[in-house]
Amino acid sequence: MNRALLSLFFYANLAIVLAIAAYRAYLYAAAPDASALLVRQIDKIEAVAAEGGPLRFAVVGEGNNSIGMLEREVIPRINASDVDFVVSAGNIVSGGGEDKYRSILQILSHLDIPYLLTFGENEFEEFGSTRFYQRFGPHFYSIALPQARLVFLDATGHTPTDWQERWLRDILQSEETRPVIVFVGHPLVAPEHETLFEPDRGAWSEPDDRDRLLGLFRRLGVDMVISAGAATYSDQVVDGIRHIVTGGAGGFVVNDETSFYHYLDLSADRDGIQADLVRIDTAPTPLAQRVEGLWFFVYSLFYVGWLNFLAIFSAFVLTAMYLYNRLFRERRYYPDYDLRVPVDPGRPLRIAMFTNTYLPSINGVAVSVNRLKTGLERQGHEVLLCAPSYDDQRPEAGVFRIPILISLGAAFRLANPFHRQTWRTVREFQPDVVHLHHPYWLGSLGLRMARKLKVPSVFTYHTRLEQLAHAIPLPGALFRNVIAHWLVRRFANRCDEIIVPTPIIRDYIHLIGVDRPVHVHPTGIEVERFRRRNPTQLAELAARFNPDGRRILVTIARLSKEKNLDFLIAAMKELKARQAPPFRLLIIGDGDERARLTSTIRDAGLTSEVRLVGSVPMQDIPAYLALAQLFVFTSVSETQGMVILEAMAAGLPVVAVNATGVDAFVQNRRTGMLTEEDLDAWTDAVHALLVNRSERQKMARAALEEAQTHSIERFAADIARVYLIAIGAWERAGKEH
Repeated sequence: MNRALLSLFFYANLAIVLAIAAYRAYLYAAAPDASALLVRQIDKIEAVAAEGGPLRFAVVGEGNNSIGMLEREVIPRINASDVDFVVSAGNIVSGGGEDKYRSILQILSHLDIPYLLTFGENEFEEFGSTRFYQRFGPHFYSIALPQARLVFLDATGHTPTDWQERWLRDILQSEETRPVIVFVGHPLVAPEHETLFEPDRGAWSEPDDRDRLLGLFRRLGVDMVISAGAATYSDQVVDGIRHIVTGGAGGFVVNDETSFYHYLDLSADRDGIQADLVRIDTAPTPLAQRVEGLWFFVYSLFYVGWLNFLAIFSAFVLTAMYLYNRLFRERRYYPDYDLRVPVDPGRPLRIAMFTNTYLPSINGVAVSVNRLKTGLERQGHEVLLCAPSYDDQRPEAGVFRIPILISLGAAFRLANPFHRQTWRTVREFQPDVVHLHHPYWLGSLGLRMARKLKVPSVFTYHTRLEQLAHAIPLPGALFRNVIAHWLVRRFANRCDEIIVPTPIIRDYIHLIGVDRPVHVHPTGIEVERFRRRNPTQLAELAARFNPDGRRILVTIARLSKEKNLDFLIAAMKELKARQAPPFRLLIIGDGDERARLTSTIRDAGLTSEVRLVGSVPMQDIPAYLALAQLFVFTSVSETQGMVILEAMAAGLPVVAVNATGVDAFVQNRRTGMLTEEDLDAWTDAVHALLVNRSERQKMARAALEEAQTHSIERFAADIARVYLIAIGAWERAGKEH
């Protein structure tokens, strides 16, 4: 089967399962307010019975939410008769789920007369006992009418039998002159004929329990027992008590001489009870009747339980496809050793890029994308960058801005992936390759375009998604341990080439199951820009942030939880407590944690030592770094940490928590200090460099030397070579096919 079609089938079934789950949740949350409906029904029945004369009512059993029989055949006939009300002998629903109870309320609304319900096995299952109680009333109850007493028992075992038997002795007297009819959800006496399915069993099914209840009935003068629980009709007298099993209002009726559609027509007064069978035949021949019974059963099953069927079917499909994918799809567990040779198209490349974030938003991905675009254009390549629009954006050649669907400040702007002009612009651009910078949203749009245009796709893994679990409206552990890695793996394996900034991220990509070729290329920096000094600007910054001549520490980070800034502030508090040389930390960046961090700094007594500078224009970053003696960094969520390279290019030694995106550039005790995420150890490292000027200067020289090997020009050339490799592999694959 075509892989795209198979994927569509998979996600269609996944959507069905999720939609049904959401609908179920909605049903539980939006349950109707209907309560104690039987109270109103009893009031109506008592009003009719008070008029005197024989009381006539219909009895149905095994309704099972049947649309074909109960709603369309039985109820219209009962409405057309002269009965005063109708009684369900049990199992009027096919299950106790919320959807089943909503359906039976709809069916009962077609009745022109009052109704009474017996609590049966179907009413009880799927947590239905609470729904029955809330909507209709108690599980066992009694009605004393002038013509007869009607008693309804709970045979499910939900209510203790000894309590109900005690209650029976209280309400029934042996000298009762009115006929007594008991409704119970399962047969107390086996039906006369063998049934296709075994009759329901319940609280009084064991011989000792049944005999005790029947003995109590005899002593209390019960005249008739009517039950459901079997798709048959049975009428027999045992020890002077008439036992009727009625199960013909729906469900799986065979439509033969012992199992057929029917209801009971009863008439009761003080002289006794008369019960007549009303048989319902809607098909002309026995064969047609059997087909009809099967059709009514299947039809009702789908009409009422189609969501269950669809959910089960879709779940089976998902399971089968998952097992097939795990067991039978070929996997590549070893590197691809095919010779991957870049091609020379003899002209500059046209590269279409897709990113979910870009300037003027200042973050690592936006800066990295901007530098790559700049470097490629300097080499003569043509770039079309598709990015979200921003309120304060500046016109930039080669950038196509996509309108926004949702905006939550500068940090989160959800672009419209259905914008038709985007497709038209990219198609007219005729890219040689599509470069994707996120594994979702506009990244997914770019991947679809690459396939549509039949060009290779390249994906750069910039961000450790699992570290963003706090910002995702899902259980943190579920997103962090499962969804984030699945999302990256699935997206990356659909691309042709993968780019990562550090070797450890390459290892991670392989570990989660990505089998596409992976290239390690850290984002370049403009080394010379960080070596330039503007004395006037430096003097202004010093007057503003360091008028008292302290040692300046600086960090650049978005003010969000994954940047681990609470650890950094706690270290500054410890540093102050140790009476380190006077210092001031400048935190450059902005984010949704600003207000909380401001309070944290104030509560720690660090308002003089720690300053939240806010967002700073990119062109001013070198000046802030030139003001400092030390760059500090505590984030453990980086894939590269470009700000570390920038600090090194400015001639600053680095003290950082040893984590991904940091260890590739900071060489411990050469270009800076790396420690575990331990407050004392990290504070020791900062304190040591603050007091040791010669060691600080030696590391600064080594940091500058290391940073000079990561220029934008080299970075762009390396990425352009990945494009050429992807194009070459794409062309060879096309020729092979």
